[in-house]
Amino acid sequence: MKNRRVIVTERIAEEGLELLRAELDVDYRDGISRAELLDIIGEYDALIVRSVTKVNEELVSRGTRLKMVGRAGNGIDNIDVDACTRRGIIVANTPDSNTISAAEQTIALLLSSVRHTAEANAFLKGGNWDRKPFRGVELYGKTVGIVGLGRIGSMVATRLRSFGCRIIAYDPYISDERFERFGAEKKNTLEELLREADIITVHTPKNEETYGMIGERELAMCKDGVRVVNCARGGIINEAALVKALESGKVASAGLDVFDEEPAYNNPLFKFKNVVVTPHLGADTVEAQRRVGVNIAEQVIMGLKGELVLNVVNLPTVLREELETLRPYIDLARAMGSMYYQMEKAPVDRVELGFSGEIANQETGLLTIAFLTGLLSGVMSEKINYVNARIKAEERGIKVFEKKEDKKLKGYVNLITARIFNHEHNLEIAGTLTGGGRPYIVEINGFDTDLYPRGIVVLAENDDRPGVIGPFTTALGEAGINISMMRVSSKDGVNMMAVSVDSNVDDATLARLRSVSGVRKVRVLRFK
Repeated sequence: MKNRRVIVTERIAEEGLELLRAELDVDYRDGISRAELLDIIGEYDALIVRSVTKVNEELVSRGTRLKMVGRAGNGIDNIDVDACTRRGIIVANTPDSNTISAAEQTIALLLSSVRHTAEANAFLKGGNWDRKPFRGVELYGKTVGIVGLGRIGSMVATRLRSFGCRIIAYDPYISDERFERFGAEKKNTLEELLREADIITVHTPKNEETYGMIGERELAMCKDGVRVVNCARGGIINEAALVKALESGKVASAGLDVFDEEPAYNNPLFKFKNVVVTPHLGADTVEAQRRVGVNIAEQVIMGLKGELVLNVVNLPTVLREELETLRPYIDLARAMGSMYYQMEKAPVDRVELGFSGEIANQETGLLTIAFLTGLLSGVMSEKINYVNARIKAEERGIKVFEKKEDKKLKGYVNLITARIFNHEHNLEIAGTLTGGGRPYIVEINGFDTDLYPRGIVVLAENDDRPGVIGPFTTALGEAGINISMMRVSSKDGVNMMAVSVDSNVDDATLARLRSVSGVRKVRVLRFK
């Protein structure tokens, strides 16, 4: 891919740059001026930034070659994601790179605050010895309320469960399955969580909804002697309200890594001995910074190769382990979507997708997008990919519905079903994976089949009587087309033949196949 160019406008780890240089033509321009970047951005296929470079409408409109924007870090405040999405530009960041570090910092602050570790350390180093002022409490048996069960929040939940804590969580944007997966009892309101928790830790982004979400009113709801930790973003817990709660004893201790204004000097919270503070160290480990550079490099390389990227901001959130489970289903869903316009010529009004079995507990939104990508890629002149497929479907007036049920359907452990409607009739398809993970189409319009969606498949419907299949396959043979696999199924006096072939079926051969007596319909499906 040395003909693919990436510009890096801010500092990343040298290990990340080395990975990029092994695969791409890299222009490392830390500190490049805005004017110069605007002049040259049209020469690049990818852009890597941190927090300074503003990736806005002005920039992406000039980036006519851009396929990907990589943010070496967690936030995306400096990137206009909507502008990128409309153009099919992948936006990826590296939230997993500092997840472990931030989760561990949360646990460190919590333990230090409940056991008075920092205060006792200073006391002892000051030439004193006395245990009585530093009697702490155990985490074992405590109820920990986690506000925000995303990547870091779920990792904190996993670790605190090993301490024997009861985990409760509030997150209105997370599915019930995720609560179950991480052993967290779901609370429908923040107030419910605040009233029950012995310890509260916040793990939400900072935005209009979350800024100041825990203030004087909310702290008043908490148990007396509650303990709080904020290793997410400053301002989520109102600092003035927290000062009052510490002064009154409502809050017994706090662990804070972030502050409303940073750098933080002479913050009123610093005067409390029962408050442990650190200068925004959540992601500041050697391993995390190396991961940030390496991970964003890996993602840009994968994106430019056309592979599915893990941390795409303008796609549904998928964890690394989830992606490994979903990957073969993604291929299946895309193949199913690609079948419609190869079989029908009418525009699509509505798509109904069903996910049954264990797959229903996964992030199926990505499978829906894969289906739409397959559906639209062959019929639109614009670039269609996982990023803009849903937008393009909406622009064409296609309504999309999902249904999930975590039970077996038609005897399959996992099954994806698709019903594609137009104003005249509809197409119904079902697909699954074999035990070895290979995708198969197992039903088309009520016909049972066993179609492997790769290469070229001749799909034909014919009268269920002798003397049809023989001449049909003979016509293929006489055209020099080898049959690699064939499956025939019957329904209501009609056969459906799914014939996998090793070479292209030209128009003359297709016309001959359609002329075979008893053949009603022939279509050629081409799968990637």
